[in-house]
Amino acid sequence: MTGKPRVREDLTAAAIALFLKRGYDETTVDEIAEAAGVARRTFFRYFRTKEDAVFPDHDDCLARVEAVLNVAAPGTPPLAAVGQAAHLVLAMFTDDPATAVKRYELTRGVAPLREREITATSRYQRVFTDHLHKRSRGGEQARLRDEVVAAAVVAAHNHVLRQWLREGGKDDAHARLDVALGAVTDVLSGWLDGRATGPDDPDGGDVVVVAVRRGAPMWRVVQQIEAATLP
Repeated sequence: MTGKPRVREDLTAAAIALFLKRGYDETTVDEIAEAAGVARRTFFRYFRTKEDAVFPDHDDCLARVEAVLNVAAPGTPPLAAVGQAAHLVLAMFTDDPATAVKRYELTRGVAPLREREITATSRYQRVFTDHLHKRSRGGEQARLRDEVVAAAVVAAHNHVLRQWLREGGKDDAHARLDVALGAVTDVLSGWLDGRATGPDDPDGGDVVVVAVRRGAPMWRVVQQIEAATLP
């Protein structure tokens, strides 16, 4: 790989390595550029701040996610299309496991980086919600349903990704995501395909609220939802 992608990757690798070795606050842009073998002005061609250098190119990935969702065949179930897009996001990390694991180690200990990660996650969730809502053609009440489904997909993706990172970036994260998305589909697909009543249906059934601990695995969420909805 040559050109722009290679320079960007070199800068990211240098930034993460220096942050882990010397500390985030103690490392300067000049030091990152020097470690990557480029000039300071080259750094700013790719990143606005040293914080930006830590993360993958979310703008590019969001554009590819939107493109995939926009060309989804009309017959493709909306949740399946969003699941395919979630795999694109996961690939940003699985394509370079070593860097992804180091990034995870770094972001756990630096508050500004954690906040940046949360912001990036919310952008994907918004794109997923918009696609689901466009496909459902529902009103404002239906948007709540679509936001819940999008949030479930993001939660499944994040759970799989973090578990994979904690284990050192080994095994097949995409296979794990398929399993997690299957659980989401089993529980929530009825909201999208009309088999179950929803908020827009005046004759709809009871609303079930389930409380789970933050960070609970998807199988536990599914288990508690099923337990709460048994007759």
